[in-house]
Amino acid sequence: NQKWTADMTYIQTKRNGWCYLSTIMDLHSRRIIGYSFSKKMDTDLVLKTLESAVKNRTITGDLIIHTDLGSQYTSDDYNQRLTELHIRHSYSRKGCPYDNAPMESFHASLKKECVYPVPVFEDYETAAAVLFEYVHAFYNRKRIHSSLGYQTPLQVEIATLTSQMAA
Repeated sequence: NQKWTADMTYIQTKRNGWCYLSTIMDLHSRRIIGYSFSKKMDTDLVLKTLESAVKNRTITGDLIIHTDLGSQYTSDDYNQRLTELHIRHSYSRKGCPYDNAPMESFHASLKKECVYPVPVFEDYETAAAVLFEYVHAFYNRKRIHSSLGYQTPLQVEIATLTSQMAA
């Protein structure tokens, strides 16, 4: 809970066209701690994602969230909510996705492992169910990361909490 990163990606469906996945990752564990899926790419989408992350975490001390310069993240409503939560906002440089590499990597993995194997999701509801399963059952609990010493995000969080309790 020191550094979070957030971004959005597009998911295509046959019946509903493009839908949008917004996610927040804790950079320490690479765990997806908040996400939201919508038929609209608007500020409400990223606000719902933020509320999802805040609901799942206890914010203590300094917390920074890093995003790109998309209109949803630069909106007055989003930044007002960050101020209310005492979360500092960091932005990527214009046109530089490498500044948000962990989140870009997550979305690339999600598409490679979950989205691209399906030619196109039938509809919004089907995509939402598959994405939920990917994030909660697979990515956070089973997918190992070389950057985490070949552990899962959940294993890293458990180890961190255990060491903090022992200290």
